[in-house]
Amino acid sequence: MGLLPLEFSDCYLDSPAFRDRMKAHEAELEKTNRFIKELNKDGKNLITATKNLAVAQRKFAQSLGEFKFEYIGDAKTDDEKCIDESLQEFASFLKNLEEQREIMLFNITETLLKPLEKFRKEQLGAAKEERKKYEKDTEKYYSALEKVLNMSAKKKDQQLQEADNQVEVMRLHFHEESLEYVCKLQEIQEKKKFDCAEPMLAFFQAVFTFYHQGYELAQDFSHYKTKLQINIQNTRNRFDGTRAEVEELMKKIKQNPEAHKRNSPLSIEGYLYVQEKRPPPFGSSWVKKYCIYLKEQKIFNMVSFDHRSGGKTGEPESFILKSCTKKTGDSIDKRFCLELEVADRPGLIITVQALLEEDRKQWMQAMGGKEPVYKLGKTYSKREGIEANLDEVGFSLLKNCISAVESRGITDQGLYRVVGVSSRVMKLVGILMDKKTFSEVDLSASDEWDIKTVTSALKQYLRSLPEPLMTYELYKEFIVPAKCSTPESRVDAIHYLVYKLPEKNREMLGMIMKHLANVSANCKQNLMTVANLGVVFGPTLMRPQEETVAAIMDLKFQNIVVEILIENHVKIFGSAPDGSVTTPVALSSSEPNAPPRLSKRQNSRQNRPLAVYNPSVELQAADCPNSVKDDTSLGSTDSVSSQSSTATNSSTSGSPPEETKNHFSTNGGDLMDWASISRSTMIPWLNASSTTTPTSPSPAAAFSPEGTNSDKSGDSVTYRKAKAVFSCEAEHGSELSFPVGAIFEDVTSSREPGWLEGKLDGKRGLIPINYVEFL
Repeated sequence: MGLLPLEFSDCYLDSPAFRDRMKAHEAELEKTNRFIKELNKDGKNLITATKNLAVAQRKFAQSLGEFKFEYIGDAKTDDEKCIDESLQEFASFLKNLEEQREIMLFNITETLLKPLEKFRKEQLGAAKEERKKYEKDTEKYYSALEKVLNMSAKKKDQQLQEADNQVEVMRLHFHEESLEYVCKLQEIQEKKKFDCAEPMLAFFQAVFTFYHQGYELAQDFSHYKTKLQINIQNTRNRFDGTRAEVEELMKKIKQNPEAHKRNSPLSIEGYLYVQEKRPPPFGSSWVKKYCIYLKEQKIFNMVSFDHRSGGKTGEPESFILKSCTKKTGDSIDKRFCLELEVADRPGLIITVQALLEEDRKQWMQAMGGKEPVYKLGKTYSKREGIEANLDEVGFSLLKNCISAVESRGITDQGLYRVVGVSSRVMKLVGILMDKKTFSEVDLSASDEWDIKTVTSALKQYLRSLPEPLMTYELYKEFIVPAKCSTPESRVDAIHYLVYKLPEKNREMLGMIMKHLANVSANCKQNLMTVANLGVVFGPTLMRPQEETVAAIMDLKFQNIVVEILIENHVKIFGSAPDGSVTTPVALSSSEPNAPPRLSKRQNSRQNRPLAVYNPSVELQAADCPNSVKDDTSLGSTDSVSSQSSTATNSSTSGSPPEETKNHFSTNGGDLMDWASISRSTMIPWLNASSTTTPTSPSPAAAFSPEGTNSDKSGDSVTYRKAKAVFSCEAEHGSELSFPVGAIFEDVTSSREPGWLEGKLDGKRGLIPINYVEFL
């Protein structure tokens, strides 16, 4: 039951029950006073804790922003670039979030704590003052009343009358104070309901606004998050393939380390113990030094290095070698020794000791010795007992396998990823490469050999060639364009390099790429996108002559080269490159010409007016070349090089969209178990990396600083036409996609900085301001 009301008529009776009801009202106000005090204290603690959280979050963001990933090799893939930038993106997101939290803290103080404290002091404080005054008047009135009642009746009538008049005045004053106090008590009881609840509502509105702002930031961040998830998956898949290759190389080196020593024809290097003679009677000492001998210049360099002292390095020494002779055991009590005669210091002989007899022989040969160096190493084909060549038999095998795949198994899931039984694969390769029987076998008309055995046989033949189809000589040149950031130049450079291949190599490569394009066109069924085919055939078609960890780190770029060849096979193999092109375009360091889109920049997300502009992210299913989209499509995303084909088809002057990709783990194309391919939806991403501005007049100049062309009265808006000078693909539903040359109607400025609004083909949406010029 709630508080009983205080009747004004009871003020005149001033009964014990009335006083009890009044005390109940006073106790409730006192409880409210304590509540507000406690709440104020808790609110300050909350603000302090939140500020500490904000400081910790900002420190965390600072740590994220200051760290950078190092990468192995001389270039990063697009996925690695995105991952490298992700920590800065996360830091920026957290800083933006903390800015919103600071606004919330300010609102807590202004909308909750100050109003409640004001109510406590002004209203509850006033009630306390009224109570004190009421109690004082009560004491005064009843004391005067008792005094008058105790007066003797024998007093004069005039004295008694005066005393009665004084008591009557005090009684009237007491009743007035009682009425006002009762009114004040009930007024505050009613007023506290909204004077306390309203600040609470404002506080929670501030909290909800903060969380809503966080939601808006998360929504704006989601397209980047989706892309980063794909980048991470692609990098993990490449890591799986690279790790398999590294482990295989490590196993080979463990089994036969001598066959994998990195001895260059131009130099030899390694550790030698050098004798340092001392004056008698101290004798001599042997110091371990790392030595490099340059054969052509006959320059011998050495530097002392002690592994046991934390890798302390001494001063480098250098001299020109005149001759090298073997030091026999008769003249020195050491094994594996050589005498080096110095040409630029006549009479100086340096004695060195190799680590092993085999090392001594190699140093001897490099420095002019007559002992041959034991050399290992066989081609893959000889190790497997296969004599594969680019001859009639080889072309027949290739055509036979391709015909069988395209007629019987083009839609088989995991085509070229699912492998056949090794023994049957080797048997089929032997049959197809037998010069007596190769023309008698028709794989497309026979079900004796399943498709996975046929595809494995084709890959086995390619790996068994004396050198890769794309040659050792051009390996590094092919890798360079894949590391270039300009999509158009990648295609042009690889087009140029393909025509540096021997004619038979180019012819066979063209057949393979045409076939792989047909395979990828059926990726809805076989799940083999261009990216997946790049993973399978990258190490098969191109590899370095020397197996090293550094070379394995370039696997990801081999895959990109093959993706570009597949997607652009018509252009590349259809005709020779322009005769005016004498060097690969991709070798230049030029940046793409298209200007960056503001929505993709970090500051754009921070400054976006969330309450005005908050487009939702449209997710699209993974696209397969030449296939129809549906809601049940399976497989991975398109390849990283798909941006290249888009560039050549849709834009001649701008930077095209760069689609995301999804590579799956492989061991470089060797026989392996099928790795399951994830089924996912993707989001297109424009990866503009240039800061170059277009040479056309800036569209921003067409509008006033307020964003519109105004007449003198400032009431009318001028609608203009504009022409696209770069192609663009929309990232959100509120943006327009358009090719180069598209004409926009009714173009006006947008409330979103860096954007215009216009109409294209009946649809109105946002246009990047630096992608168009006005007509």
